[in-house]
Amino acid sequence: MSANETKLAAYQSEYIDLAYQWDILRFGGPFTLKSGRKSPYFFNAGLFNSGLKLQKMAECYANRIVDSGVEFDVLFGPAYKGIPLVAATAMALAKDHGRDVQFCFNRKEAKTHGEGGNLVGAPLKGRVLVVDDVITAGTAINEAVDIINAQPNAKLEAVVIALDRQERASEDSPESAIMQVEKRLGVKVYSVVTLDQIIQYMERTRGDDARKDIDSMVAYRERYGTRS
Repeated sequence: MSANETKLAAYQSEYIDLAYQWDILRFGGPFTLKSGRKSPYFFNAGLFNSGLKLQKMAECYANRIVDSGVEFDVLFGPAYKGIPLVAATAMALAKDHGRDVQFCFNRKEAKTHGEGGNLVGAPLKGRVLVVDDVITAGTAINEAVDIINAQPNAKLEAVVIALDRQERASEDSPESAIMQVEKRLGVKVYSVVTLDQIIQYMERTRGDDARKDIDSMVAYRERYGTRS
């Protein structure tokens, strides 16, 4: 096992396998990313878009949260993608781990009638764990932090996301967007899986049958990967 490899938990292997089966994890490309880079693979977490798919995704998030050991008081899902994800993850934590945790999400537009405001669910207070799909430029997490910081008794504790692509945020930076967020906010970002783990899983399960895809991911990682 190389220095970059980490042992894959059973839920991580299942996560990658299902993502591949359901065409959420796609190979072949090139796929043009927001950065303009041409990637040989594409991971679209938005395609966890059925009851079973969302259930499986949430189970993996819940397992990653428990594995991380992070302590928190409330889950927060940023609108819009984080809304179904935070609710499903809370359900998975209760069902599979016996942890009945509170969750909260925001509206993009504040409600002007009834209870008003832009937060829905449990009170946003104490140690907050943000549940979201990806971190690219960090814009979405910045918005979530602003919401959390606006609450007098809330503090961002950590973030959990679907995938760490492990690539530099820009050509001028040795760090990924995730590393930059961690440094700027002083919190840990946990990912369900990383690119290294996808490569490891593909090598182990498909080997020479997927040699072209594996080699293209390795080459992409060598060209754009973080330097630490």
